[in-house]
Amino acid sequence: MSLLLTALALAFAVPEDPNPQIDYAAFSALSRDVRAIRAQRLLSMEAFQAKAKEKGALILDARSADKFAAGHIAGAVNLPLTDFTAEALAEVLGPDRNRPILIYCNNNFSNRRAPVPLKAAPLALNIQTFINLVGYGYANVWELRDVVDFNDPKVGWVKG
Repeated sequence: MSLLLTALALAFAVPEDPNPQIDYAAFSALSRDVRAIRAQRLLSMEAFQAKAKEKGALILDARSADKFAAGHIAGAVNLPLTDFTAEALAEVLGPDRNRPILIYCNNNFSNRRAPVPLKAAPLALNIQTFINLVGYGYANVWELRDVVDFNDPKVGWVKG
């Protein structure tokens, strides 16, 4: 490699994270790997509701506790993404890591107001929640694909 190429490679290399408790490279790899799984696990509202009726299925709402309290899909349980730890997930989701876990978030709703204000598309909580669940060992994750109006009775929205 020429001296110029070596200098450029060093200039643009991503340094190792100095904090051993943060691993950006592993997160990037996990995100890449989860992408293919997620693409096959997007459900229409009708399929989402049918999947929710399967034995052991759980609807997880990873929004903040106050947003969840203000409204959510009937039957959902709440664990804010910011509270995800191995222990908290085990407590809320139970010991069966193979149970179907269904997720949805703000960007699944057309209302664009509290309690589901629209998030920037690349930062939609669905993506982060899916990645985190798989990363913690819960691989049977299914995501609501559709954009729906929470006022539609078919959605089963519970107002707080």
